[in-house]
Order: sequence, then C-alpha cells, then structure tokens
Amino acid sequence: MLVLTRRVGESIRICDDIEVVVTAIDQNKVKIGIRSPRHIPVYREELYQKIQEDNLRAARMKTGDLDDMLAMLEKEGNPETPLGES
Repeated sequence: MLVLTRRVGESIRICDDIEVVVTAIDQNKVKIGIRSPRHIPVYREELYQKIQEDNLRAARMKTGDLDDMLAMLEKEGNPETPLGES
C-alpha cells in the first residue's frame, strides 16, 4: 500500500484519468473529492463489498428461482408484464 501525506487542496493522480483531491480535514475525518471519467465507477468500500456479494448471490441462482420470483410478483398484483409475455 502506498501511503501519502496531503494537505487540503492537494491531490494525487491515478493514471491519466483519475484525480483524488483532499477537500477538508475535520478532527478524525478527511473529505476527498474524486474526478474520474463517467465510465469508471467509484464506490465507498462497504457499498462495493455489498455489490460484490449481491452479484455472487445472483450468480448462484437456480433456474427455477426466476420463475418463483415472477410468480410472487404476479400474486402481489405487480402491473409489469413478466419476461417473455406481451
């Protein structure tokens, strides 16, 4: 891990496209701003971990799970048409 010291207003660069700027320092909190192209997602670590867990869970779905979910939606009166039906 690279550890750097920065002051408010100073930044670091990651490749050509990403800039991380220290915007404020308050007691034990550091506020940073991140400039990056729109096609590069930037997440807080806890949100990134949640997305990864959800993706793994979705990848482990069984073929009948989708049918079960669609049946549940129909029972709840969901106005959307299930996949494959017009």
